Amino acid sequence: MQRTELEQLMTTEGLNLLDSLPPYTNGANIVRSVADLRKRGYPAALVGAVMTQARLRARATAKFGDFADRMLFTEAGLEQATRLNVAALHAGRFRTAGVTRVADLGCGIGADALAFAGLGLTVTAVERDEVTAAIASYNLAPFDTATVEHGDAESFDVSRVDGLYFDPARRTAGHTNTSRLNDPADYSPSLDHVFRLAERMPVGVKLGPGLDRDLLPADAEAQWVSVDGHVVETGLWFGALAREGIRRSALVIANGRTDELHAAVDSDDVDAGALGDYLYEPDGSVIRARLIGDLARTMGARMVTEQIAYLTADSLVETPFASAFRVREVFPFNVSSLKKELKSRGIGRLEIKKRGVDIDPATLRPKLALQGTEEATLFVTRVGGRHSAILADRVG
Repeated sequence: MQRTELEQLMTTEGLNLLDSLPPYTNGANIVRSVADLRKRGYPAALVGAVMTQARLRARATAKFGDFADRMLFTEAGLEQATRLNVAALHAGRFRTAGVTRVADLGCGIGADALAFAGLGLTVTAVERDEVTAAIASYNLAPFDTATVEHGDAESFDVSRVDGLYFDPARRTAGHTNTSRLNDPADYSPSLDHVFRLAERMPVGVKLGPGLDRDLLPADAEAQWVSVDGHVVETGLWFGALAREGIRRSALVIANGRTDELHAAVDSDDVDAGALGDYLYEPDGSVIRARLIGDLARTMGARMVTEQIAYLTADSLVETPFASAFRVREVFPFNVSSLKKELKSRGIGRLEIKKRGVDIDPATLRPKLALQGTEEATLFVTRVGGRHSAILADRVG
């Protein structure tokens, strides 16, 4: 979004027009809306701006629920914004730690700042991009305890607050078509700057789920967060925001529940054993937190193969930290024979998963020439040192 587009949108006329639009649903609906607005005399630039916002609001419902209907977005800002239920957990840490004045440095469109203000904290949200800062100001306008400043995170006077929250820019500048920055030294602000401040006061940091573990400071609590099966972030917490005795945690948010597995250290130390009646695929947050050993012990499970993140057990154990599959059969991995086995069982719908083997499920699928009405899950992995295909049924 360009500044001129934002200026047109953020007028009484523009905002009223946006709020008057019907739900953004399908192509025909959109074409009719655009034609109607142009027929009514609205400028093309304004029509384009409000239609873009309508589309982004529709997408944002997955992250913000009903709040999305009264917010503004940029493409990049929405993609990078924290989900509101996760942001509420961030805010809860600050309130529990007794922090009352927090700076959200690199606030983007204001998702985390919304949660801070919603819990009654005084929040100063700082954003270096002018358009994004203006959008954050609009989104935070309902909260008297929130202010937005257009500025640079590294220049902020931290003595004004008693806690800091960072969401460093990990993409190139822009509102659309941004690309990821691979070197943490290129983040804005840099991790070195963030970690130096963490030595002085409570600091929380949102980073990508694929963070290099060598960058984890020894005094930080690292939490990997999964929402509906997708790992969405790594949170680093310092000082009063870090919980005593916890350095690794996996937080799983799914099916209206929030569950956490945590430990003082990594725990990948679990032996491999014979494949049992059930196979378990740990949630991605558990894998990234390296808490598979702790999970296995709570389940009475073992690894299918060392260094491969599948667990197995002889009985069904319900856990929010892993998906369960009932093992049907195990075959040597051979495409021709596997094709025959699946055909004989009438399997036409097949979920293909793989670990520890060099295959591409998208390439394998057409070779299997699936036929039939039955469905199953196929795990291609190593069992007992051999490439194997495990045919299984998803439980629940």
